[in-house]
Amino acid sequence: MTPDLLLPFDDTEPTFAARPVWCGRGSAVIGRASLGAQAWLGDESVIRADGHDVVVGDRFWLGARSTLHIAAEVYPCIVGDRVTVGRDAVVHACTVGDDCVIEDACVVLDGSLIEDGVLLEAGSTVFPRTTLPAGFVCAGSPARPVRALVPGELTERAERLREAAASEPAATPGGDFAPDAAVFVARTARLRGRIALAPGASVFFSCALDAAVGPIVIDENVNVQDNCVLCTRGDGLVIGRDTTLGHNVRASDGRIGPGCLVGMGALLGPGTVIEADVLLAAGSATDPGQVLTSGWLWGGRPARALSRLDSERRAMMSRTVASYAAYGRAYRKIQARLGGV
Repeated sequence: MTPDLLLPFDDTEPTFAARPVWCGRGSAVIGRASLGAQAWLGDESVIRADGHDVVVGDRFWLGARSTLHIAAEVYPCIVGDRVTVGRDAVVHACTVGDDCVIEDACVVLDGSLIEDGVLLEAGSTVFPRTTLPAGFVCAGSPARPVRALVPGELTERAERLREAAASEPAATPGGDFAPDAAVFVARTARLRGRIALAPGASVFFSCALDAAVGPIVIDENVNVQDNCVLCTRGDGLVIGRDTTLGHNVRASDGRIGPGCLVGMGALLGPGTVIEADVLLAAGSATDPGQVLTSGWLWGGRPARALSRLDSERRAMMSRTVASYAAYGRAYRKIQARLGGV
């Protein structure tokens, strides 16, 4: 069974050593991706190789709503044999060795190395350019070794993740939102309710935007990256222009100002207000009603102000906006050529 969406990027198609055993609804494999034998891709999972390689070994298992991505022209994403990744995880521009287990809601960041036989516990964040040594259970934010693995523990944890996935209901495809030509909405994204997208906005693969209760208003040049979940329950959510939501961000009602970057895997509590010009670190979480003041790097659970934003971080944030605007234009053309939105 092939993924719901197989897309080329820069005229390069994904390749498979053998067709995967299972690909869930809404799953997508894109660009310079190579998968080994007996891959299993959960519902709404995304493997996106647009600008570098994603190379995955044999007997890979990727949980629902998880994302593999690269750093364009900087870092590939390399995953070894017999690796299990849980649900709502991000494995980004890093290297993962053989026989590893990455549990639910983990974030592994650019340039990191997870050596063979590592268990990364649920909710952990691996900071950029970190090495996690073989044979250990690692946890925390930043993730660190906490103890040696016991015999059979990796197999048990992998089986537990897979059994949990088997009991989940299948993803529900589709939505009732029809974008115009000035925005990019990925074919596997699901949008429902009162959603306004300004010109230049992009909603990437397997995102779920549910505005059935309160509206979602997304301003110009905002990019909502793969597997973000935005679900309003009251007053709605407003996102200001030139803002980036990284992969697998979860947010409810609140306000995100212009010129912000919300890092991968961040969780925004209901009523969160992020003022203009804020960088929220990957894997962070905010308390309900928390206000993140302008001009700072915030991080942690709950998030706290860590340092003033400098010119280097602001330049990185601007580059991300420009990069994803270009991705949006490219994917809009690809989908149009292939008969998509």
